[in-house]
Amino acid sequence: MSPIPVAVLVSGAGTNLQALLDALRDSPAARVTRVVASRADAGALERARRAGVSTLVLAHPDDPGEVVTAIGDARLVVLAGYLKRIPTGAIARLRWRLINIHPALLPAFGGPGMYGRRVHEAVLASGAALTGATVHYVDEEYDRGPIIAQWPVPVRRDDTPDTLAARVLEVEHQLLPQAVVELARLGVPEGPVRLVASGGAFVVADQPSVRFGAQG
Repeated sequence: MSPIPVAVLVSGAGTNLQALLDALRDSPAARVTRVVASRADAGALERARRAGVSTLVLAHPDDPGEVVTAIGDARLVVLAGYLKRIPTGAIARLRWRLINIHPALLPAFGGPGMYGRRVHEAVLASGAALTGATVHYVDEEYDRGPIIAQWPVPVRRDDTPDTLAARVLEVEHQLLPQAVVELARLGVPEGPVRLVASGGAFVVADQPSVRFGAQG
């Protein structure tokens, strides 16, 4: 069986895209086949070109038809630092095939305007002892789609937004590829999948799957 084609939507430098490119390069389950950007100056485009992956820049990111056409034959679509809102019409056509990575433990610290450094500033301002990363399905509301997997990261007393962001990003770079591979192995089901931590593994329907480690 051929790897499931994956499209990645980007807006910035593309470190999560790079994690996917590296992790899926030789994966029998999934492969990045298309990178779609909301802006022509996104650094992620150069990462895709170096990896030999086709790229496309959206002329009208708010046009649902253009977004759906742009992903081509991809079975799974991953938002990796994509800062534009996906049009409702596109979400309807990509239901259960469209996922996002968020740098906090949703539903906390999500919603409109909550991205990048703003998230980590809000976590520190709240006094929260725990943050992390969340992979979730994309629906019509920002950061409210069903959660697929989460990876916690303790907040340290001496953390700054930058130090916290760096540790959460390390987790994102591990969690996102693992979630993509697991969904691909399952054939990208037409319904929500939840991966939960159990005994040092992600578990789907009582079956141990992807291994992961602790972050402190």
